[in-house]
Amino acid sequence: MAGLIGVFGGTFDPPHIGHLILAGEAQAALDLERVLWVVTAWPPHKPEEPISPVERRVEMVQAAIAGGPAFELSRADIDRPGPHYAVDTVRWLRQRHPGTHWAYLMGADSLRDLPTWHTPAALLQAVDVLAVMRRPDVQADLDALEAHLPGLTDRLRFFDAPLVGISASDIRRRVREGRPYRYLVPPGVPEIIERYHLYR
Repeated sequence: MAGLIGVFGGTFDPPHIGHLILAGEAQAALDLERVLWVVTAWPPHKPEEPISPVERRVEMVQAAIAGGPAFELSRADIDRPGPHYAVDTVRWLRQRHPGTHWAYLMGADSLRDLPTWHTPAALLQAVDVLAVMRRPDVQADLDALEAHLPGLTDRLRFFDAPLVGISASDIRRRVREGRPYRYLVPPGVPEIIERYHLYR
């Protein structure tokens, strides 16, 4: 599909190697023109969790994607009031970029849980493609999902990516405990974590 742009949303607290792998593999597999990294200011599904200031997370994402010419930071969930749901993000982008096709990037676990998302049917209508990274430990029941969200399977595009056992929560814990973490995040990110004493 010509003019297809990926939407990769997250808190990115911090961005890590796994994020880069997912975004890079999706970009190659779907021939995406660009991948927009949408930093979510206040994720509605994590209301009780402590979260780093949004501008610190923006700074870390900018450092993380500096070497990726197809990667671009998006402030779609920063420069507009919350709550920030995926469907509203895609609609906001569509209004500002008419004629563009949109692929929403997610993991197989998110696909499995899609019926629990905010207005998932509306999200399905807002995107052209749902780009899903396969995970061997997660099996989504496509028949059940299609019954719940008619038209879903027509929009699905699966892609594979190397699985790495890295999570932002583990990195935050490593920083807090004084354990090694530098090589789990892209260059430039450790310096920002240390400069602002994040996750201490």
